[in-house]
Amino acid sequence: MFTFFQKKQKDYPDYWLAYEECFREKNGPEIFNTRFVALDTETTGFHYKNDRVLSIGAVSVMQNTISVADVFEIYIRQDTFNPETVKIHGLLREDRRVDAVSEEEAIRQFLDYIGNAVLVAHHANFDLTMLNTALKRMGLPKLKNQVLDTSVLYTRSRITSNLIDHNRSYSLDELADTLNVAKSDRHTATGDAYITALIFLKVLSRLEKKGIHKNKDLS
Repeated sequence: MFTFFQKKQKDYPDYWLAYEECFREKNGPEIFNTRFVALDTETTGFHYKNDRVLSIGAVSVMQNTISVADVFEIYIRQDTFNPETVKIHGLLREDRRVDAVSEEEAIRQFLDYIGNAVLVAHHANFDLTMLNTALKRMGLPKLKNQVLDTSVLYTRSRITSNLIDHNRSYSLDELADTLNVAKSDRHTATGDAYITALIFLKVLSRLEKKGIHKNKDLS
């Protein structure tokens, strides 16, 4: 006889079950051989419940290299519109992209892309909460991936000093300027994901010089 949990699991769509299956294969302990996915979302606003994800951009990072052949970009078809955020992401109500898909289809493709990769985002809580809220609307659990925040990692990479404010939150622009990362395609999901990936690699190099070579030591 199935328990309630087993029944619920059985009712999940195949794409979610395939995503869960990825986690049967664990990432190795070494950072160098782990697949990371740097991601960014553009949204209609900053309210988790009322606003929606407009687009998702992501790029794969492995063996200290960004794979330009392994990039994810998707636009989501929707009716929600916030004119106040247009000046940030540039996506207008009139932009009826022929390649835009439903929220469920976007999430399905995103799950297929990330698999069990370690996710990297700048101020990751916002992006991940928006994505998890979309999953909740679809009746699905939260993402299972390990998540890293480039702002937090950057703070850890700096030389320990009483003068450093370890609680400070750095903007993506600040880190890009500090680490000499070009800000091309800023405020597009894919562009910001690529900038985040470049920042991640530079910060990772600093952390490795401090003797950090294993995934568990990044969290």
